[in-house]
Amino acid sequence: MLSYIDRIYRTGWVTNSGELVQELQGRLEEYLGVRHVLPVANGTLALQIAFKLLGLKGEVVTTPFSFIATASSLVWEGLRPVFADIDPETLNLDVAQIEKAITARTSAILPVHVFGNPCDVEAIEDLAARHGLQVIYDAAHAFGINYQGESLLRWGDVATLSFHATKVFHTVEGGALVIQDDELYEQAYKMVNFGITGPESIETLGINGKMNEFEAAMGLSLLDSVGARIAARKKIAQFYDDHLPASLGRQQRVRGATENHGYYPVLFESEEVVREVERRLLEKDVRPRRYFYPPLNELPFLGGSSQSVPVASGISRRILCLPIYPDLSVDDCGMIADAIVSIVGE
Repeated sequence: MLSYIDRIYRTGWVTNSGELVQELQGRLEEYLGVRHVLPVANGTLALQIAFKLLGLKGEVVTTPFSFIATASSLVWEGLRPVFADIDPETLNLDVAQIEKAITARTSAILPVHVFGNPCDVEAIEDLAARHGLQVIYDAAHAFGINYQGESLLRWGDVATLSFHATKVFHTVEGGALVIQDDELYEQAYKMVNFGITGPESIETLGINGKMNEFEAAMGLSLLDSVGARIAARKKIAQFYDDHLPASLGRQQRVRGATENHGYYPVLFESEEVVREVERRLLEKDVRPRRYFYPPLNELPFLGGSSQSVPVASGISRRILCLPIYPDLSVDDCGMIADAIVSIVGE
């Protein structure tokens, strides 16, 4: 990390597409196996830029089972999220429910690869083509995921990444747009720097979306060791697999896809059990996360309260993500597993 920081001070170039941002961009394109990665200041901004880039209007069909930014970014940009229900096994958008939610006002579909589990990308691509819709994937959880031998990020008109500090790979804050089309990438590149293309040239409406050099330094430092960090997460996931009760519900992983082990979600019998497990773990200074509760359709400022999504509503009350990070010890994993077994049984 310090070697990258030293380079910033040597060059005196701290922002505005400095050499570290450019290096990170190139290395991410190679690592992820995609044509263009455009680093930006955060993952929410990546979504907002994608909406502007594709000229979205009216309604966008999306999932209620996601982090708030997926839907709040739509509302912030004057779009209306329409929530479709999720598949109870994969936890991703149910394609049949997406189709039911499409109206004459729909301009796009915004699916989420929940916990890095690939959506039914083939069916979504077919659905979007039949209805003349754009597809933006919120791939905040899908860093480094391959599907059928290629990057999952190749799917959709645009995919967006979050590089927040909680992610498998991060730049403290940060995010990126992943774009396969050269012309679309050039438009996006202009947009993230106020539309400025030269000292006396402003070609388009833009915003300050740039990643700075210090964020890029963190990203380059972590990219050097990301393989080892994912391998460490995998060992923790395997420990949980081996020591947690088989009766707990698990997300059904899509065949043909790799995993980055960014999350370890488990489904309990009821919300009461979830709260008891959460309480017991908090007593031990362990902080699990209720991803994703409440479901987004229940937040009144998103306008989805009248939309019925019974599967997402039920699962959001029964799911808990257990701690998983490279430095988590075997002893702590065992303590977490024992606490859960003491409540739900073997």
